[in-house]
Amino acid sequence: MWKQPLQVVKANVSSNPRTWIIIGLSVAGIVIVAETQRRRRRSRAQIILREPFLEPRFDLLPFPQPPPPAAAQPLASLTFAISDIFDVKGHVTGFGNPDWAGTHEAATKTALVVTALLKNGATCVGKTVMDELNFGITGENVHYGTPVNPQLQSHIPGGSSSGSAVAVAAGLVNFALGIDTTGCVRIPASFCGIIGFRPSHGAVSMIGVLPNSQSLETVGIFTRDLSILHHVGHVLLQLKSVETKRARRLIFADDLFQLSKVPTEKTVQVVTKAIKHLSGYQPPKHMNFSQYIASKVPGLKGFHEESIKHQNEIFTLKALSSVMLLLQRCEFKTNHEEWVKSAKPRLGPDASDRVRAAIDSTHENVKTLYKVRTEMRAALQSLLKDDGILVIPTVADPPLKLNTKKGQSSEFNDRTLALSSIASMSGCCQVTIPVGKHKESPISISFIAFHGVDKFLLDTVLDMYSSIQEKVSIASHSSPLPDTNDNLDASELLKEKGNAAFKGRQWNKAVKYYTEAIKLNMMSATYYCNRAAAYLELGCFQQAEEDCSKAISLDKKNVKAYMRRGTARESLLSYKDAAQDFKHALVLEPQNKVANLAEKRLRKLMS
Repeated sequence: MWKQPLQVVKANVSSNPRTWIIIGLSVAGIVIVAETQRRRRRSRAQIILREPFLEPRFDLLPFPQPPPPAAAQPLASLTFAISDIFDVKGHVTGFGNPDWAGTHEAATKTALVVTALLKNGATCVGKTVMDELNFGITGENVHYGTPVNPQLQSHIPGGSSSGSAVAVAAGLVNFALGIDTTGCVRIPASFCGIIGFRPSHGAVSMIGVLPNSQSLETVGIFTRDLSILHHVGHVLLQLKSVETKRARRLIFADDLFQLSKVPTEKTVQVVTKAIKHLSGYQPPKHMNFSQYIASKVPGLKGFHEESIKHQNEIFTLKALSSVMLLLQRCEFKTNHEEWVKSAKPRLGPDASDRVRAAIDSTHENVKTLYKVRTEMRAALQSLLKDDGILVIPTVADPPLKLNTKKGQSSEFNDRTLALSSIASMSGCCQVTIPVGKHKESPISISFIAFHGVDKFLLDTVLDMYSSIQEKVSIASHSSPLPDTNDNLDASELLKEKGNAAFKGRQWNKAVKYYTEAIKLNMMSATYYCNRAAAYLELGCFQQAEEDCSKAISLDKKNVKAYMRRGTARESLLSYKDAAQDFKHALVLEPQNKVANLAEKRLRKLMS
């Protein structure tokens, strides 16, 4: 029946080549449309996967409220979310991994912290995505997707409590709970531009929370509103509403701000100006925190990397973070080795590496790890007492781009964990608050108070917060004015005075003279390079790096500038950039033995 028409079509096609072109274009169009629809469906699927909440969603309604005229509960009308590490009766606690969920029964009770919030009027609206087994600080999860950071959608949200941070930052809930072990609340709070609170270790009940490392972890809180943090903190910490007032003593860890590439005008100076006219604050003090810890925590000496002969104090905090990770591995192994070996769970690459390292760890030096933790607690008590607050950057770098390769993220991990290890290893309480942006990335600052003085810390941050935000707004709209002068003879004289002061080991005086020379002649690479040398002696590594970069922009063949910038970057744990500087120096001076040794040392560190 169809044979004759088909023969007619074939005859027409063979006699008219244009018909083949029309048919080809039609088929190509159909293929393109189908592929476009397939990609759109795939894109929609990815967006759904990256929503911060896990399915199925649920609501836990607050307990019955007292009838009028009784006052409303403190958290009435507030909504919150919880990481998938908190037990909820009738629901399986997934721990960020489908194989964990598939091998465990539904919880028979709800975590005490969740119950406390429900009793005080809050409504729980669901569980959120987290790093697998509470390991990791990126917030990426290969099974459930990575929640989208509302501040920087192509960058990580931070973890492990990524979903809770994103739910708050996106305005989906008033506040959220996560678990902070190695910075797992403070880091995502910083990357998502919201407030994060790590209470004192042991101050909030962990009953009904899956353990990763009991010596480090505590319940943490995310919110956008500091008054909400104050209310939630009072409920969970069971704080008294009245406390004896005492003067506040802020201590800035200048060496730690050297790790950050954010100008101090946006961090240190913002806080300094904010408290200047507030009552109840002593004049702020400045210190080299790493140097203090090196002298007060002798147990860290055995954890310094032997390959680094010219270590500075910053490496003390790297050693502290190493102890923190070793302690986490030991305790995770004790908690979950049996399950890991029997269930053989499917894990993402990062989680797999961490779990394998934990299971392969030994307990030979576990007593030393706990000794370091005890020494850290004592060191912070001696420094802060009950009226001191340590001010530090929350993180050293902006959030990584999504799916960053492992080799590129190791330096990021070192610098981030060096800062987060302070509170994790001392058990102190810490609040991180947003202070605007730098180069489109959210920036934050953290306040640490001694273990057990959580109310003092929360009250102090609440007292400062509006003034800090006012100064942030001013700083974001101001820019420094450059000085210009072409008096070259005077600038050379000042440079020589700086050189003399440097030779006399008067580093601050040398910086002063070089600075005056630069004001008179801003186009001399030598002036910047010389000042960088003085900054290195003072341990001001960020300033040294900036001066060397300026010198290199003026003179591309300035070997000393490359060498000094490499030294500054290595001291800031920026190994990759430091290695590049020493390579540049070797290109310019192939026989430079110092550059050759430094490049080899850094290559070994990065491997």
